[in-house]
Amino acid sequence: MCAICGIATHIPDTSVPSAAPVDRTRFAALRNADCRNYIAGASLSMGGDSIEHVISYWVMYQQFHSPALAGFAVISHWVPALFSVYFGAWADRSDCRKIIQLAQLLYMSVSATWGLLFLTNSLQVWHCLVLLSVHGLAGAIWAPAEQLMLHDLAGREQLPSAVRLNSTGRSTGFLAGPALGSVMLLVLGPSVGIFANIFMYLPMTIWLARTRYTGHLRDAAGPRPSRVAPLEAIQVLREATSQPVLISMVLLGGLSSFLIGSGIQPQMPEFAIDLGMNQAGLGYGLLLAANSAGAVLGGILLESTHWLKPTLRVAMISTLVWSGCLLGFAFSQQYGVALALLIGAGMANLASQATAQTLVQLMAPAEKRGRIVGVYTMASNGLRAGSGLTIGLAGGLIGIHWSLALSALMLAVVVVVLLWATQRLVAASRVTVAQRFA
Repeated sequence: MCAICGIATHIPDTSVPSAAPVDRTRFAALRNADCRNYIAGASLSMGGDSIEHVISYWVMYQQFHSPALAGFAVISHWVPALFSVYFGAWADRSDCRKIIQLAQLLYMSVSATWGLLFLTNSLQVWHCLVLLSVHGLAGAIWAPAEQLMLHDLAGREQLPSAVRLNSTGRSTGFLAGPALGSVMLLVLGPSVGIFANIFMYLPMTIWLARTRYTGHLRDAAGPRPSRVAPLEAIQVLREATSQPVLISMVLLGGLSSFLIGSGIQPQMPEFAIDLGMNQAGLGYGLLLAANSAGAVLGGILLESTHWLKPTLRVAMISTLVWSGCLLGFAFSQQYGVALALLIGAGMANLASQATAQTLVQLMAPAEKRGRIVGVYTMASNGLRAGSGLTIGLAGGLIGIHWSLALSALMLAVVVVVLLWATQRLVAASRVTVAQRFA
């Protein structure tokens, strides 16, 4: 009997996530009380994040009128994520509840400090630099620990639902935050408004003090991870190369962030003017909110229908759709078409990111899950600062429409090549494993 034909169905496939039953119930993670509480708390915290940006950015602009300071705000928000592998290693070895509580405490401390400086009219540029940096650090500390908590709360069966709904909840926070921040700024003023924002972080902090989940409860019997090495990111990447799907998700997240990332948002005023929005108003606000609105809509549709499963092809094709929508937006001349394309881009981006995060978690060994999630976060968040070059700086030379279009087109080409190469590597891995059993 041919060895491959005879035992192929029993060969372990190390290239794809192990087959595990997936809960196909609609909004499965919300039926889990612990997941529901976490997702709600995270949504409120992300709302607080956005509210703080609205108020602090407004005061900084009014007081300093500094484009350089505004640029630093973007850089400081994402650069700390470049160290996510170390925060992931910390999450591997520690109680993730306490790590997330520390991040929440940093958020609250930053809001309180802003409030004191506003109240005493003593804000200086160096204060802004420090507070913006601490805020970015808090987000980077939180990210890997959050993914471990989701895995612990939901288990493998509900993990795809938990990741999608958590991403949807975060997008809801980002969507509602600017509106709430504007109202608080108008009604309460910057000092009282930023103090009030502290309460947005309290529900998550209090719930974490009451839950029994630590991020490791389901993996309690697993081996204790080794201490983090100075070049941990390189070591983790070297180990991940043996799993083509895993390394392709890291590459996909990094390339998407570097080429497009968050680069479109700071350029939205110019896009709005080119679309006929000659002054700030509802039309401009809708353009700013369209991506987040699309992400929320996409998350609800995916959970309602279960159209998409967490697979390599889904992650890649969703990214292709995202780049296609942004390519169309770059050259759109009709406001309605542009708005629809941004909503579509938000839906596709949520599907891509949620699928990639799920695959990374499913494929990562329990003892190194935090490190691997940290490497993915390092790529998908930390490299967002690069989109300021590919869209912003390049846009200053060739125009933002062309810079966005070329970035989107380049991403689409890279994704097609990455999908083709990964599928070939997966097929080769299966043949190699089969030959070992021959």
